[in-house]
Amino acid sequence: MQYKSLVFFVEINDLEFSFIVGDNINEEQFKIIFTNSIPIKGIQDNKITNLDLVCNTLKENILKIEKKVNFVFKEVILVINNFNFTLNSCTGFKKLNGSQLTKENITYILNSLKLLISETEQDKKIIHIFNTRYFLDKKETTNLPIGLFGNFYSHELSFFLINNNDYKNLKNIFDKCNLKINKIISKSFIEGVNLINLNKNSESFFKIEIKDTNSQIILFKNSSLKFVQNFKFGSNLILSDISKIIAIKEDLVKDMLFNQTFFNENFDNEYLEKKYFQSQNFRKIKKKLIYEIAEARIFELAEKILLKNLNINNFLKKNVTIFLQVKDKNCFNSFEKIFMNSFSFKKKYDLKTLENLNIESLYESANKLVQYGWKKEAVPIIQENNSIIARFFNYIFK
Repeated sequence: MQYKSLVFFVEINDLEFSFIVGDNINEEQFKIIFTNSIPIKGIQDNKITNLDLVCNTLKENILKIEKKVNFVFKEVILVINNFNFTLNSCTGFKKLNGSQLTKENITYILNSLKLLISETEQDKKIIHIFNTRYFLDKKETTNLPIGLFGNFYSHELSFFLINNNDYKNLKNIFDKCNLKINKIISKSFIEGVNLINLNKNSESFFKIEIKDTNSQIILFKNSSLKFVQNFKFGSNLILSDISKIIAIKEDLVKDMLFNQTFFNENFDNEYLEKKYFQSQNFRKIKKKLIYEIAEARIFELAEKILLKNLNINNFLKKNVTIFLQVKDKNCFNSFEKIFMNSFSFKKKYDLKTLENLNIESLYESANKLVQYGWKKEAVPIIQENNSIIARFFNYIFK
């Protein structure tokens, strides 16, 4: 089969290497023609621990994919979601003394901020740069106020960084696979952009993802990725607490939650069935107790991730939109009311739940980011011969 223009993505997340091949049929149409995921190898605790194992695993699967689609890839778009990264925000200033704001003024600020990041984060590599806020005489503007007169201008940027060694290792791995890295993109960034594309009135929001053993919160502010934080706990804490307190094995707790009618309308006065005790002595345990254990733990998760998180207090305002995604669907379905009450803080915040994001939609957004950039991003740096400033102005003033 003949394809117009194939695009190759490799995603590295906590558990898997994922391979996605898409076809750019035309400027408006992108179609995924191949996907596959395999268990991750050679990467532990967000670090490459066995370079050869990662390289051989990727090379073997890439060759299979090339045979499958009858195409030899020369470059790859790398989507990362499991390396240690930081997102730093800093603000530059320029006194105007009543004169016009010019491109040269902004160039001065951007150069200053780039130099600051380069000096303070010498062991890290810039992947994304986001234009987060602009102020002219203490008044925030939605776009760059070039040409306007004022006395004082401030410009805030957010820098998304990964460790230099991680970047070099990734580049080395794909070099050995005969693939040039076209772009490195944060999965959090793609997901946020995809949500904006699907929800036209939501340009500022939190997205919370709760997996089995870890969780993440990201903040988009005016279409810019402003904050990312990872937590080393997830929904397994809920199951673990129930298991410990009622002294029932965790796999049996999972069986309870798999039964969608376990917590019916009359569960307050119901007792746990004998089948969940197996070889253990039967004890009278009210289902209400199990529900209350889950309620306490879920509210604690909401406090740690959101309500009492000092990093985001300034952005957690009434009616803010929060997208919540719980990967363990049985856990979420069993305790949906608790999740909704806890993470909306009893409906103080506008909470919306998310299913697994559609891969076609997600990677269509990723493809557009690579081809056309994003309205609040200075294009990521891969080729060293193009400076941050040059890429910024190529995008803003094209």
